[in-house]
Amino acid sequence: MYAIMLLAGTVASCIMLSPGLADTLRKVPFCTDHSVVQSFDCQKAVGYLAVYRVCFAMACFFFLMALIMIGVKSSKDPRGGIQNGFWGLKYLLVIGGTVGAFFIPGNEFGSVWMYFGMIGGFIFILIQLILIIDFAHGWAENWVQKYEESESKAWYAALLGVTAMNYALSIAAVALFYVYYTQEHGCGLHKFYISINLIVCAILSVLSILPRVQEVHPRSGLLQSSIVTLYTMYLTWSAMSNSDDAECKPDISGLGDPTHTPRFDTVSIVGLVIWLLCVLYSSIRTASNSQVGKLTMSDKLLVKDDQNSVGGRALVDHEGGSTTDEEGGTKVWDNEEDGVVYSWSFFHLMFCLATLYVMMTLTNWYQPNITMDLTTWNANTGSMWVKMVSSWLCMALYMWTLIAPILLPNRDFD
Repeated sequence: MYAIMLLAGTVASCIMLSPGLADTLRKVPFCTDHSVVQSFDCQKAVGYLAVYRVCFAMACFFFLMALIMIGVKSSKDPRGGIQNGFWGLKYLLVIGGTVGAFFIPGNEFGSVWMYFGMIGGFIFILIQLILIIDFAHGWAENWVQKYEESESKAWYAALLGVTAMNYALSIAAVALFYVYYTQEHGCGLHKFYISINLIVCAILSVLSILPRVQEVHPRSGLLQSSIVTLYTMYLTWSAMSNSDDAECKPDISGLGDPTHTPRFDTVSIVGLVIWLLCVLYSSIRTASNSQVGKLTMSDKLLVKDDQNSVGGRALVDHEGGSTTDEEGGTKVWDNEEDGVVYSWSFFHLMFCLATLYVMMTLTNWYQPNITMDLTTWNANTGSMWVKMVSSWLCMALYMWTLIAPILLPNRDFD
């Protein structure tokens, strides 16, 4: 239900960026007849600043829930009902907050809220890095294990094929970067970004297959390195797209005209797709019995069922009691009666950060120009450094997963 709320807000934000929405609103009666609604300008309901307002309401809701859930120790806490119920009231609260956000004076709102978005978005990117690296290791280990068990050439071909495809896409990306984001004379910063990331990714690829690394991490290989390399190239592209040097990048966002509001472009679409895949992966991975607690560091399950019984559906009593399905008799109980499996407050904080990441991705991390008009947006140098630092942290984190078993031999990394 919370994910649906976040998804609904994302869809609403995308609709507000629709080019034809402004023309449609001009035909609405209360937008043309100012005697009906004199205090609201319908133009505030469209564009990038409208996305800021919608995401502001959702972020405030999730942050409020995080504050309310601080210190919850078990599902018997009276606040457990707030966490697991009152859905109609919660959605009305978000809708009301969204409507109220449109009446916030916009003189400095966009500029100030952008910095909150940049900080929250950067923190969520770090969480996204952990998920992607975990995904890379999990994918490779699963396929290598299946190949070792079956010795099927199909799994071996799949490993080679996906690895080769990832590296081919990365090399093609580097070539396009040099063509479209650099010039023969100038654009030295972009050349540095591309070159340093290319060199480090090559080093990581060699490191992953060194005998010493293979000894402590037998299933480490080029598949993980290729995934990290491809994601690093995406972050590099995204960073350079936010550069304020218009001569060193193609005009894919409509920034050639300084008074033109940038569109919901390719960078934003790719960023949202990666965000959605990471959220789905995190949900599926955490729900798996063998992979519970990737982010919560917990070895508990939210619900357990009686393995001796088969059939029927799992029913969970939110009050902490156990229930039995009449059709199959499968017993299910809530093991949070004595202590919660994960931090409910941290859960909502992650959704708050995810909302800020969505906001910055949809607006392509641009900065409102308050000296002219809040509908005017400029490239944001700060967001460029956020993306580049993220790419370096991604490579550093992956490198640590390779060398940590060597540096800390007495520690169990299983």
